[in-house]
Amino acid sequence: MTTGERSSVWKWYVCVLLLFATVVNYMDRLTANTLSVEIQQAFSLDDEHYGYLELGFGLAFAVGSILFGWAVDRLGVYWLYPVALVGWSMTGFLTGLSRTFTELLALRTALGLFEAGHFPCGLKTVQTLLEPRDRAFGNSLLQSGTALGAILAPQVIRMLLTDDPNSWRIPFIVIGLGGCIWVGFWLFSVRPRDLHPSAAVAAPTAADKAGQSFLEVVLSPRFLALAIMVTCINLNWHLFRVWLPKFLREARGYDRDAMLNFTTLYYIAADVGILGAGVASGWLARRGVSVFGSRMWVFAFCCLLTTLTTAAALLPSGPLLLGSLLLVAAGGLGSFAAYYSLTQDLSRVHQGKVSGLLATTTWLITAAFHPLFGRYLDRTKSYDLAVGAAGWLPLIALLAILLLWHRRPVRVAEVPDVPEASHSH
Repeated sequence: MTTGERSSVWKWYVCVLLLFATVVNYMDRLTANTLSVEIQQAFSLDDEHYGYLELGFGLAFAVGSILFGWAVDRLGVYWLYPVALVGWSMTGFLTGLSRTFTELLALRTALGLFEAGHFPCGLKTVQTLLEPRDRAFGNSLLQSGTALGAILAPQVIRMLLTDDPNSWRIPFIVIGLGGCIWVGFWLFSVRPRDLHPSAAVAAPTAADKAGQSFLEVVLSPRFLALAIMVTCINLNWHLFRVWLPKFLREARGYDRDAMLNFTTLYYIAADVGILGAGVASGWLARRGVSVFGSRMWVFAFCCLLTTLTTAAALLPSGPLLLGSLLLVAAGGLGSFAAYYSLTQDLSRVHQGKVSGLLATTTWLITAAFHPLFGRYLDRTKSYDLAVGAAGWLPLIALLAILLLWHRRPVRVAEVPDVPEASHSH
């Protein structure tokens, strides 16, 4: 039985399985962010050195993205996915045993390398299983695991923490071990032939039909638009992923429990945003709006929500601040539904390499941002300028897509002859 002969229920079940892989991914990733204050105290780190942990993670994620992207297209997803997941789970586990800043930095870097395999594998799976009109929601399920993992992580951490100053290690150990359970479900539910290229239900993209090489795809206007898009939406999203707990505690005076509780609400709002974006895109597409148009209308709405970071930067602690941040969360994560669907429209043959290279691009930029921002905080003690500006970046992404997506790539062999001028006056 091929993937095309598999039931739709099974296909959506696999998408839910991808959601839980993302949950595991983000719980491992966010454990350090949630415990940033405790880690800084344990290792006597200033904000700049804490930013270096994110730099190591981000640079490794950038390298891992292109490596796993290449491997996905060449080796397939079936075995690569569980290898990546076991890798990042065990690295998270070992983080709880780290004794020095050097060990912590090395393990955080290794975590980034293995976690980079998740989205190339997940996006390739969604592309293989689902028709284009269903991919926005399939990608929303995949991405919504980031919010669900972020919802669960603070509560799991709070249950595991004690008054012992070393109790921050326990969440790393427990969450790391728990991730390995997913591998059993994957191997039980999916067979290698289900994800073979011949089993894909979607037709080849225009680039595949034209026989475009990976280099030609990368040099196309659409790839440039996506590179701008992914950088902008990720800078906005990851600024809050990394620094929101410290912003709430240090800039707005919330205590640890209040921060953990609001962080859970923040990611619930983000989950509503990404799932709502997928549902809305599919709903519009089924009512006569083009697939591209449905994605852009939803993305534009998400961009408007993220501009509320300006309000968040100006407001003191209280309901208005927290309400603004919840809307920012919904728009910030919701914007990824359009992005992932557009990456799957570039090329089925080169999907892994495309998503990997795009991830590499954005992680190189975002990784360099965090230590610089940490240095800025050490000097100014103010989050407001960066927080206020971050939410406007997705609007730049929207403009790039609208200007470049339908611009026809010009290949040297296709440059038309210039007709001789013939003017009559």
